[in-house]
Amino acid sequence: MKRSAIWIALALVGIAVATWGGYWWGLKHANNLASEMTPTVSTQKKILYYRNPMGLADTSPVPKQDSMGMDYIPVYEGDEVQTGQIKISPEKVQKLGVRTEPAALRELVRTVRAVGQFQLDERRLHTVTTKFEGYIEKLHVNATGQPVKRGQSLMEVYSPELVSAQEEYLIAWNGRQSLSNGTEESLVGVSRLAESALKRLRNWDISDAQLQRLKKDGKATRTLTLYSPANGVVLEKMAVAGMRFMPGEPLFKIADLSSIWLLADVFEQDLALVHVGQSVNISVNAYPDKVLTGKIAYIYPTVTPETRTAKIRVELDNPSGILKPDMYASVQLVSGHGKADAVMVLDSAVLDSGTRQIVLVQRAEGLFEPREVKLGMRGNGYVEVIEGISAGENVVVSANFLIDAESNLKAAIGSFGHSAHGKQGKSEADKPVTPAANSEHKGH
Repeated sequence: MKRSAIWIALALVGIAVATWGGYWWGLKHANNLASEMTPTVSTQKKILYYRNPMGLADTSPVPKQDSMGMDYIPVYEGDEVQTGQIKISPEKVQKLGVRTEPAALRELVRTVRAVGQFQLDERRLHTVTTKFEGYIEKLHVNATGQPVKRGQSLMEVYSPELVSAQEEYLIAWNGRQSLSNGTEESLVGVSRLAESALKRLRNWDISDAQLQRLKKDGKATRTLTLYSPANGVVLEKMAVAGMRFMPGEPLFKIADLSSIWLLADVFEQDLALVHVGQSVNISVNAYPDKVLTGKIAYIYPTVTPETRTAKIRVELDNPSGILKPDMYASVQLVSGHGKADAVMVLDSAVLDSGTRQIVLVQRAEGLFEPREVKLGMRGNGYVEVIEGISAGENVVVSANFLIDAESNLKAAIGSFGHSAHGKQGKSEADKPVTPAANSEHKGH
């Protein structure tokens, strides 16, 4: 019985070994067949180097530990981060709401806004005055604001000097006619007297038409008519009927309002965008449905120290007279300043610390590089980049301050941890050994 039991046990063990061997051989054969049918793909990335675990600039080509016993972290191919770059996982980039936009060449356009007032055209102002003393006998224009035409009579004046000069000229003129058959010397003397009297009248701005009438009538007129020198309106009327006036005293001020000036105040920082001949759009509160256009005719050479503004002059035609002196107006100047297309980024892409300006450039997915840039002019939500980036580079335009904050936080935590470990290591390593400690150690 014992022998038969032993043989049965051996038979069962053999069957089990044979079954396991067949399963193992079949599994190996299946794996070999699958490996033959499927090409081998290596998913193992190549290790480029090992970096310091505390974020320091120290790297190693082989595995090692720092002074605190921490293992250096391997950097695989495709995951390397150069000094100064920021690495953030794609998931965190999505959570932060990071948005990028390529820097592009754009036309540098900026809208300059200013306010101004309409003023009289200084070249179209006229003052009516006389070069002789006299009295106002009669006013033909007797109201301020009254429109007048060139050559229109303004008033009639009486001057004793003027009457005497006319009589003197008539005596000389009549004597010249009566002495036409006289001696040559007498004719020369009378002619000189007549020319002297005529010159005196002309020096008093007596018109040629009035002199011709004087010759024709042959008698002096008691009053002289003064005429308007230009078309316009009477801005000021100092003349009053019956008043006495002196030489050079202003009697009327007349302005031609068919052309008017707009003087606008431009801030000092915008003066580089303004030039003579530039087109401007003008809106006036009194006429909100009208958009006027004009061109800059002159830029005044001084800056007002209280407001830090300079005045520009725009000349406008005003045939209907709707634009009136001292009315307010808003001015818009669209300026490209004559520059070629420049590299532009959105204003939100710039991190400005006050002393320098930084732009985050996306080098790869989740990999960002801070770039210090030199900025130029701004306009319409964009800023010109003179140095630092090139057209086509992707820059972060949204949530860039969050990336910057996270990178600064990582650096602060790394330096804090390194400093703490350094202090701890120093306190343990550099701790002096006291004699009592030595004796205690020897006793143990």
